[in-house]
Amino acid sequence: MSLVKPGLGYTEDHEWAEAGSGAVKIGITDFAQCQLGDIVFVELPQIGQEVEAGQPMGTIESVKTVSELYSPVTGKVTKINETLLDAPELVNSDPYGEGWIVEVEVDGDAADLVNSLLSADQYEAINK
Repeated sequence: MSLVKPGLGYTEDHEWAEAGSGAVKIGITDFAQCQLGDIVFVELPQIGQEVEAGQPMGTIESVKTVSELYSPVTGKVTKINETLLDAPELVNSDPYGEGWIVEVEVDGDAADLVNSLLSADQYEAINK
């Protein structure tokens, strides 16, 4: 059974989003990393890159497949998790912590944007 962390926003594409002060931290869900298997490479967007909700912003490669990473919000990438370049397996071992992928600066209230996504219960219901 995969872990769904309460208090985050989720997408049907298996990304999670956490509201910060004017920014949203993004990663992939435990369900997604379980489906992908061992992560071997993460292609991150560039700092300063504009991303759009629902659009690809990078890729994640596992021993099984290569999958698109979709942004759950629109904004500008302000931080990337450079640790993943050398240790992509952190996405497997800690998808909601050390395995985060990017931080995106958003216009408007980050909490409102995250709250407009699927709740933990809604995400869990569609992935049973």
